Amino acid sequence: MFFVDTLETEGLGNRSYLAGGRTTAVVVDPPRDVERVLAAAAARGVRIGYVAETHVHNDYVTGGPELARLTGARYLVPAAARVSFARVPVADGDRIAVDAGLELRALATPGHTPHHTSYVLAEDGREIAAFTGGSLLIGTVGRPDLVEPRLTERLARAQHASAHRLAGELPDDVRVLPTHGFGSFCSSAQSEGDTTTIGAERRGNEALTQDVDTFVAGMLAGLEDVPAYYAHMAPLNAGGPAPVDLTPPGTADAEEIARRLAAGEWVVDLRSRTAFAEGHVAGTYNFEGEGKLATYLAWLIPWGRPVTLLAASAGQLADAQRELVRVGIDRPAAAATGGPDAWLREGEEPRSFPRADFAALKRARELGEKAVVLDVRRASERAEGYVRDSVHIPVHELRERSGEVPDGVVWVHCAGGMRAAIAASLLDAEGRAVVAVDDGFEGARRAGLTVVPGVAARPAGAPESARHADAGAPATSPENGRCGGPSA
Repeated sequence: MFFVDTLETEGLGNRSYLAGGRTTAVVVDPPRDVERVLAAAAARGVRIGYVAETHVHNDYVTGGPELARLTGARYLVPAAARVSFARVPVADGDRIAVDAGLELRALATPGHTPHHTSYVLAEDGREIAAFTGGSLLIGTVGRPDLVEPRLTERLARAQHASAHRLAGELPDDVRVLPTHGFGSFCSSAQSEGDTTTIGAERRGNEALTQDVDTFVAGMLAGLEDVPAYYAHMAPLNAGGPAPVDLTPPGTADAEEIARRLAAGEWVVDLRSRTAFAEGHVAGTYNFEGEGKLATYLAWLIPWGRPVTLLAASAGQLADAQRELVRVGIDRPAAAATGGPDAWLREGEEPRSFPRADFAALKRARELGEKAVVLDVRRASERAEGYVRDSVHIPVHELRERSGEVPDGVVWVHCAGGMRAAIAASLLDAEGRAVVAVDDGFEGARRAGLTVVPGVAARPAGAPESARHADAGAPATSPENGRCGGPSA
């Protein structure tokens, strides 16, 4: 009897899998914090005999080398992947006996990367599951633009062919078990649902229902910005990531926090956006530990810049460390727990800013206050509808473009509050007066604000034509799983 256990990494929107039989198992696309995998195998009472990568990952640091080292497992990596460590190269058609009656078959499925390989699990000759990595996802496919811009269209066409190969070779009842698509920016479109089969994908996945030209044109038109840290993930993975160190970092007192801020280092407050707004150390940034910490901190921080973490508790700090090693931020320079009273030098006062909803913004406008409305959502979200007379700078561009924000009190919003809190903290650290709109975007219309529908985003400060105004336009909240859900 076989089993397949799913190990979710929710913060990055990925899944890893432990699959096996009575005595031996294979791990597919393992996370970097391999303790979770070892615990899952121990709970099953199986030995990890194989570790398999579907591709050299672009969105997170793999735990494959470390897991193989700790367990003595054979490390399966696509033969065409250019890596600088010892591994068992896997080519199309290779078969691996995992356990008695349980076999993996390698299936070349290029598209997400040129060397991408899926693995089909069969029990007693009957194919039962396909580990599709970044190839066939739930309702979509992995994006093809993460390797090299000149290869994007070619890889998009390869994704279409690979999806058809999977659908053509596998029975309808085979489970599709992708690595990406549960919040990962590696997905080319929003994925809906939690489980799927080859038959379900054959009926509903555009890669399988559209001709190749239509599919490729639609995919290329829908690709969004790539998190900046992705550029560092593949080289780390190709070189063989080092083991992680999750021991607590050195403790920073108020003087050290001040010195690190003065040196231009990043000091990140992991507390809730509510607590941060009420009081924080001037110059610190707020990335909630319970939000999309790894994605947004790794996206915004200059790569390699030392980071000090401020947490409400030791548990929150430990969770953040675990999240960050998954994207290559291995060791905080220092850390502190507690709150601003412990982090401020004698005589210093905490800095704060107000939080509000869209109804408060409406009242401020009616009172004639000079309220600069800053929308930090992605361009695709803004195109669904935006507050009239707002300016638009996506949160991941704000650090470089903050000089474009007009003078006045900045009311910053996103789709739900998380990204607005990040953006408010960035501006607050520059000394700007800010109000963090902690409200779902649908609250804009409920408040009576004019929401302009369905037009392209305009750059910060650009004039806006009155012909687009439409007080009756529907306010939408197009936030999808790739950016942290409706609360982001």
